[in-house]
Amino acid sequence: MNRTSVARFAGAALLAVGLATSMSVPAMAAPQSSAMFDAMQADLGLSADAALARIGQENRAVVTEAALTARLAGSYAGSWFDSTTGKLTVATTDASQLQAITATGATAKLMARSAAQLSAVQATLDAATASVPDTVAGWYVDAKSNSVVVEVVGNDAAGLAWAAGKDVRVEHVAAKPQTFWNLIGGQAINGGGARCSLAFSGNAGSTRYILTAGHCGELGGTWTGSGGTIGPVANFSFPTNDYARIRITSTAAVQTSLVDRYSSGSDVTVAGSTPAAIGSSICRSGSTTGWRCGVVQANNQTVNYGGGDIVGGLTRTTVCAQPGDSGGAYVSPNGATRVQAQGITSGGSGNCTSGGITFHQPVREALSAYGLTLITG
Repeated sequence: MNRTSVARFAGAALLAVGLATSMSVPAMAAPQSSAMFDAMQADLGLSADAALARIGQENRAVVTEAALTARLAGSYAGSWFDSTTGKLTVATTDASQLQAITATGATAKLMARSAAQLSAVQATLDAATASVPDTVAGWYVDAKSNSVVVEVVGNDAAGLAWAAGKDVRVEHVAAKPQTFWNLIGGQAINGGGARCSLAFSGNAGSTRYILTAGHCGELGGTWTGSGGTIGPVANFSFPTNDYARIRITSTAAVQTSLVDRYSSGSDVTVAGSTPAAIGSSICRSGSTTGWRCGVVQANNQTVNYGGGDIVGGLTRTTVCAQPGDSGGAYVSPNGATRVQAQGITSGGSGNCTSGGITFHQPVREALSAYGLTLITG
C-alpha cells in the first residue's frame, strides 16, 4: 500500500489494522407508550384526540376479533380494521354467522374460502422455496380479497412461471425487499484491504454519510460493514487532519445515533457534540478493543506519526486503543444512556494490556469541514 503500509509503531501509531498484514500501521485497520402516541400523530397525520380515539377503537377490535375467531372456528375467513370507519370487519364462509358478527359491532362479510384454506395454499408456496427465483418478492394471505398474493418484480417470466398453477393472485411490484442493518459507532468497517471503525453518522442535505479516520479514508474504495456494502469514500483529510466521510449508497444501511459499548453494556445514544473539558471522563468504542474509558489530558495537540504524517488539533486522552480501533467513536457521558460525541479515534501509543494514550480528531471540525449535520437521538 505504498507509503501507508510502512510500520509506524515507533512513538505514536495510527490505530488501524490491515486485513492482509494485521500489524501494518496505518494499514487501516483493523416503544414506550408515549413514543408510540407521538409517532402515531407524526406518521399517521393524526391530532392528539384522533390518536387517542384510534387507540381505543383498535383495542376494542382486538378483543372482538379474538372472541369471533373462537366462535366461528372453521368458518373464520379473516378480519381487518378499517381506520376510516373505526370498525373491525370479520369474514366467514358460513352465512348463518353473519348476524352474530354484526351483533358485536363488527362488519360482517361472506367469503368463499376460510382462513384455514388460504393458509393451506400459502403452505404449498412455503414448501416450494427451493425453486423460487429471486424475482419473487414474497407471498401472503390477503384477507380482504380472500386470496393468496404472490409478489413478482416487474413482469419477470421466471417469477410468473413459479406462481402459475398455484391458486394465487399475482401482484407486480417495483423492487424486491431487502434486509436492513444499523450503522453503529465503534463497529468494524472494511475497505481498501483493511479494517477500521465507524465513528458517527451525519447528513449533508439528503445525502447520507458516516465519519471515520482520514488515514482510513486515504485507502479509498468502497467500504462495507456488518450488514454488507456501505458505500465509497467521498472525501478524506490526512495528514494535517485525520477525518474522512464515506457516502452511504446502500438503501439497506440505516443511520443511527448509537455507539456500541460491546461487553460493557447496551448501546448509548449520541445526544449532541458539546466538547468535554480537560480532565473530564471520556470513552472510546472501537472494533478491536471495544469500549474503553479514561480522561481528557489536553486539546489541540500536534502529533507526529512519522513518515511526514503530522496531524494537528488533536485531543490527547488516557484511553487505550490498538490497531483496528482507528476511526471509532469518542464520547463523553451525558446521562445514563446518552453521550456527547467528542471525536474520531486517530492514533496513539501503548496498548490495552499495559496501557497507553490515544488521540482523537475533534468531531466538530469534521462536521464543519463537510457541512454535515450529526445524527442524534
